[in-house]
Amino acid sequence: MVMRVFSRFCLVLCLGLTVLHGPALGADKKEPPKEAPNKYEALKRFSQVLDLVERYYVRDVTQADLINGAVKGMLQGLDPHSTFLSADEYKEMQETTSGEFFGVGIEISMENGQVTVVTPIEDTPAFRAGLQSGDVILSINGQATQELSLQEVVSRIRGPKGSEVELTILHSDAKSPQTVHIVRDAIPLISVKSKKLEDGYYWLRLTRFSERTTEELHEALKAAEKESKPQGGLKGIVLDLRNNPGGLLDQAVNVSDAFLEGGTIVSIKGRRENTERVYTAKKQSSDVRVPMVVLINAGSASASEIVAGALRDQKRALIVGERSFGKGSVQNIIPLADGSGLKLTVALYYTPNGSSIQAEGIVPDLEIPFEQPRAEDKDARFLLREQDLNRHLENGKAKKPAKAKDSKGDVQEQMARDNQLRMGLQLVKGLPRMRELRN
Repeated sequence: MVMRVFSRFCLVLCLGLTVLHGPALGADKKEPPKEAPNKYEALKRFSQVLDLVERYYVRDVTQADLINGAVKGMLQGLDPHSTFLSADEYKEMQETTSGEFFGVGIEISMENGQVTVVTPIEDTPAFRAGLQSGDVILSINGQATQELSLQEVVSRIRGPKGSEVELTILHSDAKSPQTVHIVRDAIPLISVKSKKLEDGYYWLRLTRFSERTTEELHEALKAAEKESKPQGGLKGIVLDLRNNPGGLLDQAVNVSDAFLEGGTIVSIKGRRENTERVYTAKKQSSDVRVPMVVLINAGSASASEIVAGALRDQKRALIVGERSFGKGSVQNIIPLADGSGLKLTVALYYTPNGSSIQAEGIVPDLEIPFEQPRAEDKDARFLLREQDLNRHLENGKAKKPAKAKDSKGDVQEQMARDNQLRMGLQLVKGLPRMRELRN
């Protein structure tokens, strides 16, 4: 099983076969004893409804479709993140964390029956189309999302590269919906981006927690240490988890461990003892010990909150920005024999001080709302692009000679548009002085 911080049950039905218990012999006729609830009553009712639908429903429906629908409904009634995955849906979920897939580039959740954008992924069609955290997706190609499960929404939004999908969106600050047409593309799975802010100070942005996130993080840290060595070495890091929707639990643990020398990172607790586990940091030669500021916002969810919570509770970093999303549950991805799968919430996770952030989120040490850039700067909140990454792939087309890029000017322009990043740099530079004054 692949454990994931996110959302056919083996259902045995004895159709037509029920076991009923009559009144106990010799009981008082006036006050019959109360019978224990019959555990087969629910299955009997299910069997009756299944039979009635098969016989009288206006259209012919197969028993397999009916049972699959029943299983989906059962799981959707539990919480927003538990769901049944068809074989295609299960394959799509595996691709999300390990391979290339095609879509628009958004992380979504089901909130109060509405399909809500948790965050648009940077450098994707959805990001460029202006989708924002908190947007509600009302329909996909004209079909209302209220008629669909969360996984069905995901399947309909994805599609072949170059194809178009029509989404009707209600922005959180709008009074009327907007229809947008987005051309699907390959969704980049590079999860770590790095940029030098000043000599010795680096901005590390994590966009998701996929299978290579920890490896990419260590590569970025090594490159930063090498580049900063002539200027006295690495002095501080701004770890940016804004709009990071989460991903794999083990990657969240390993990323946290890169900045911690010991102590608890996160613990998970469920109904059964075998779901309880405590993850701790280990001292490593690669541990990063420089001052840190972590940026979060309402789009920081799941694995992002594990990292922020661990670094906050261990007083390893200053948390800055806005309260996070508040997804404090753990899902197991359980493959089934026919290629389908089950995503089932099995536990809640707890930060090192024992707090659950489920539906609460991580409250930053210093709350600083993001100041929206001017209208003409709307699409430039995050300027890092694929072409800025080390070892990025070329598209095969001949390039025109480019002028030398003024990296310093680029960073200054970025910070001028991003007040949270600007404040993060100021604070990480001042942390050593603040600690001296406190001591």
